[in-house]
Amino acid sequence: MFFSMFELSKSRRLASLPPYLFEEMDRRKEEARRAGRDIIDLGVGDPIEGPLPEIVEALARASSRPDVHGYSTAGTRELREAIAAWFERRFGVRLDPWEEVVPLIGSKEGLAHLPLALADPGDRVLVPDPGYPVYRSATSFAGAEPVRWPLDPGAGFLPDLDAGEKARAKLAFLNYPNNPTSATAGADFYAKAVTFARRTGTLLVNDAAYSEVTFDGYRAPSLLATDGAREVAVEIHSLSKTFHMTGWRVGFAAGARRAIAALREFKANVDSGIFKPIQFAAAEALSLHYERAATAVRGYYLLRRDRAVEGLRRAGCPIEPPKATFFLWAPVPAGTGSLAFAGRLLDEEGVVVAPGVGFGPGGEGYVRLSMTNSVEAIEEAVARIARMAPWK
Repeated sequence: MFFSMFELSKSRRLASLPPYLFEEMDRRKEEARRAGRDIIDLGVGDPIEGPLPEIVEALARASSRPDVHGYSTAGTRELREAIAAWFERRFGVRLDPWEEVVPLIGSKEGLAHLPLALADPGDRVLVPDPGYPVYRSATSFAGAEPVRWPLDPGAGFLPDLDAGEKARAKLAFLNYPNNPTSATAGADFYAKAVTFARRTGTLLVNDAAYSEVTFDGYRAPSLLATDGAREVAVEIHSLSKTFHMTGWRVGFAAGARRAIAALREFKANVDSGIFKPIQFAAAEALSLHYERAATAVRGYYLLRRDRAVEGLRRAGCPIEPPKATFFLWAPVPAGTGSLAFAGRLLDEEGVVVAPGVGFGPGGEGYVRLSMTNSVEAIEEAVARIARMAPWK
């Protein structure tokens, strides 16, 4: 029987997912731009500035070598050792670079693949709400059941571990400093989380992509620095935020040996590793340029945070400056839904923000503003928001 490719439809697995938030935002932005609108994008967290010139030069040098253009499934020795050395300097945690570390094609890749490597249909996975949409979609792709884990504003957007214990989950996603809320977690919470994990047999997966984007003297701790965490937790880091290497796609997972081994085995079946010159440049970034890059990034976003918070407060928005991440989690005016408010901002003022409901039902009542645009663009965007005088 003749079969036409045009009869193909996407899988039920893919069709069951809601539209990916940022894809939908991009579609609406482009429609507005094609209509000739002056659009300011505070939606997606993609820095407009690139990495330090030294890191780009390291990539160029490595790319000219004739021996760097083959596969590198397990990651180069240079990158693995640089990751372990950075982790020890930064957090005081000594990792085995071969057994407790695996390089990733960006942190998103590791977050998406961990449920596929570790969860089976019928397993339950605790997913923060509000939270990064990949936690839920990756769980669904694995055939496991995503279990909503509310983040209570009254509890500093930390999940209720007692409620989580009732879920009998195989995996539990954490994310501190948090996207989208910018909340932070302390060593005391991590200690309780490790106790919860050991008691329930749940693997903790802490997305720590924003650990180095911190302000006002705050330094984010690592979950893996908690006693016993290396047996029950994996922490995922990214070079995208600290080094402005978003498009380079390089990060790493570290922690529990069995989980790292499973992730490494899964990756061996679906990818062939990161381009070696990117790994060499990433190793140099972690080894030689971390302090300069992190100091620059903190100053860069501190200025933007302060300008935006000042302007939003003038507009009547009850917002406090966050201690970490390059996001502002702003409450919408009373009686307004987050999707409607974001739509009004785009339609009336040409400002793109992320509606909180796109991060889960628990995000309703908020919008997320990204501070990755220029100071001038952020100031103009906030002035346009204030012109609507929405909170007054």
